[in-house]
Amino acid sequence: MRNGLPNARWRKSSYTGNNGGACVEVADGQFTGLTPVRDSKDPSGPALTFPTTSFATFVTGLKTGTIAPS
Repeated sequence: MRNGLPNARWRKSSYTGNNGGACVEVADGQFTGLTPVRDSKDPSGPALTFPTTSFATFVTGLKTGTIAPS
C-alpha cells in the first residue's frame, strides 16, 4: 500500500548500521493482527503488510538461523 499509513510510527531495524543503510522499517504493535514493513530508503513508497504471527515467525527464524538472509 502506498502512503496508506500516514499515522504509522515506524522504527528502523536494529541492524541498520551493519549493512550500509539497506534496511527495513516496521510499524509493529499499531494495527491489530498486521505488521506493516517498508524500505527505509523510500519512506513515501509502498508498505507491505504481513500477519503479525507470520512476521514474528520470520524474525525468529532470522535470529535463530533457521532462515538465512541472502
